[in-house]
Amino acid sequence: MECTVSWMGDHGMAFVASTGSGHIVAMDGAPEGGGNNLAPQPMEMVLLGTGGCTAYDVVLILKKSRQDVHGCAVKLEAERASSDPKVFTRINFHFTVTGRNLNRATVERAIHLSHEKYCSASIMLGKTADLTHTLEIVEA
Repeated sequence: MECTVSWMGDHGMAFVASTGSGHIVAMDGAPEGGGNNLAPQPMEMVLLGTGGCTAYDVVLILKKSRQDVHGCAVKLEAERASSDPKVFTRINFHFTVTGRNLNRATVERAIHLSHEKYCSASIMLGKTADLTHTLEIVEA
């Protein structure tokens, strides 16, 4: 896996990232850091990547468990350290899983397996942050 991150020049703190799989993502800094807030900040990208990683796992595990899953959203709320390095210190993952006759224990197991075994991003962040999760199941 690889990527290239390039600064967009003298007019702020915007960057463009090119991934090894051929995708492009923009990032920008907050105004107080010299950015123009035109794209997600780098640490927001870390957080959203983690959400994507765990949601992917949960959906895959539920499908393999023959659950009739129709949707999965995860809202991440994080706190960071007040001094440098401003690592994440707490992250709550609120899952909203939609489907028909979903088994709560199976959904909880899928979330647990993601956090403990499969989601590389949340496992890495768990080295500095207290990770918690909440769950809402919505009948489709």
